[in-house]
Amino acid sequence: MAEKKYVIFKLNDEEYGVDIMKVKEVSEVKEITKVPNTPDFVDGIINIRGDVTPIINLKKRFHLAEGIEFGEISRIIVANIEGRMIGFLVDDASQVISIEDTNIEPAPEIIAGSDKEYIEGIGKVDSRMIIILNFEDVLDEDEKNSINSIEF
Repeated sequence: MAEKKYVIFKLNDEEYGVDIMKVKEVSEVKEITKVPNTPDFVDGIINIRGDVTPIINLKKRFHLAEGIEFGEISRIIVANIEGRMIGFLVDDASQVISIEDTNIEPAPEIIAGSDKEYIEGIGKVDSRMIIILNFEDVLDEDEKNSINSIEF
């Protein structure tokens, strides 16, 4: 029986988790510089410790249009995606929890269709259900290429 640690974050009222080993840091939201001609879910770029980092708005990426506004507790989760630092803008990221592998079920097919391979499973912790994501798969190859081609 193995357990992993997950950074838990919220989008609207739903809880999501990402393997802590894939997270470089969790940062407060700084001023985001808009970049023209980027996909609609790319809010822009920020400077994180000298690295120009594209910011993916996960609400826009997942079509969770309600409540696009972010507040004081909003955070940017920075991850290394294929050798490039990318920030994921979320409502809140305030917790790290351990989840046993036996408490993670595969995502139901209706949720994890062919275009949603970024959903690794559903974690059950007490009465909570946490959607486990793989940030590597949140963007498809065309979207990754589009972000990599952004001129800074």
